[in-house]
Amino acid sequence: MADSEVVTNVAASRADIAGLPLAPLNPLPYRQQIAAIRSFHTGFEVLRDAGGPVTRLRFGPKGLFPDFVVVSSPQAAHDLLGAPMYCTDRAITHDELQRLLGESLFTLRNKPWLPRRRILQPVFTKKSVNAFGGHMAQAADMVAAGWTDGQVVDLDAASRRVTLRALGRSVLGIDLDERADSIAGPMRTAMNYVTGRLVSPVHAPRWLPTPARRRARAAARQVHDLAAEILRSCRDDPSHDAPLVRSMMAATDPDTGRTLSDAEMCNDLVVFMFAGHDTTATTLTYALWALGHHPDIQEKVRAEARAIGDREISPTDLPALGYTVQVLHESLRLCPPAPGNSRMVTQDIEVGGYLVKAGTLASVGMYAMQRDPALWERPLEFDPDRFGPEQSEGRDRWQFIPFSAGARTCIGDHFAMLEATLALATMVRHTEFHSLDKDFPVALPFTMVADGPIPARVRSLK
Repeated sequence: MADSEVVTNVAASRADIAGLPLAPLNPLPYRQQIAAIRSFHTGFEVLRDAGGPVTRLRFGPKGLFPDFVVVSSPQAAHDLLGAPMYCTDRAITHDELQRLLGESLFTLRNKPWLPRRRILQPVFTKKSVNAFGGHMAQAADMVAAGWTDGQVVDLDAASRRVTLRALGRSVLGIDLDERADSIAGPMRTAMNYVTGRLVSPVHAPRWLPTPARRRARAAARQVHDLAAEILRSCRDDPSHDAPLVRSMMAATDPDTGRTLSDAEMCNDLVVFMFAGHDTTATTLTYALWALGHHPDIQEKVRAEARAIGDREISPTDLPALGYTVQVLHESLRLCPPAPGNSRMVTQDIEVGGYLVKAGTLASVGMYAMQRDPALWERPLEFDPDRFGPEQSEGRDRWQFIPFSAGARTCIGDHFAMLEATLALATMVRHTEFHSLDKDFPVALPFTMVADGPIPARVRSLK
């Protein structure tokens, strides 16, 4: 096709988009809209029910506040997250995080993100993560071995111990059993600060050293110091076993041959440490809690795990754990650790049949979409069979996107699913769980987490 034809087609496409109506303004009162945004995991359901699967919010004059569009349909999610990269970019959420924790694969704008992604992509292929993801079953076994018959345990605390132990031993090359607070506490402080900035209509100027900002910066220094220590250990001792770090050190851009600097690796390690334990721990917690209320489903997972034998479950066993994966998919549907994903629209685009103009902040509400009664039968019921081959056939792939989608989908999705599958199968194989609370409360310091202890009584089956 000649260049002139391309220009003509693009111009025609833009003319077609320009003729579309704007997304309808949400009819909720201003205060209710603000409340929904502040709790955007569950709040996006409120906005969807009031304004439809594509709805627009306006919080003030255009020159001061961008329009905010919330989408919760598969087509609209595809249009936004699957748009060409010149049409959208990272949102202000990521800018706030970048100012605090540095430039990383998670926070970079599209142009500098692309070469970083090229360098890191081979590190997170299925083959690569199988090589450094095998310690998860051992970590789960060690945690479960410490329980006594009939003990009441906090599933959230247990899941975090499992993921931190596996993360340290299989990926970072350090023992995190005694240093859990070196990651969890500071990261939670940093994320609480970022979220507070995002949901507050009035911000203190960035130069003002408020108490919250001082605490957040101190927390950021603490996790960066830990990342630097991990990297330094690998530099000083070539035999130091830290598979992920070694892979990052060896990674090169296939187009240019460039490697990552130490500062870039530290910034990415900070994000990987957070994402590698926090989101996986929440998924594992929810899955165990749900199984504790559904003994029949729990027994199916147990039977699948026991069919492997008494040896340690390994990444090579993943094909034999299909039902366990369905349980985790259903857990991710009902409790996605990342309940929303935002983009700044940089060029006018069509989203769900509406015009979304450049300068608009747009967000996909995965939590709202994955619980939408218009898309799912019995949407609030825990039913792993909905992810079986027959029920999944013909389902729109954009209807279930817990790891986001499009060009900037989560690079660690294979690793997260591998970790969670090995841990769940290992813990359920020889332990029976009885959840004690009917509800699973959630909070949103940045990603979605359990809002307090999740108690369950355990019984050994060995």
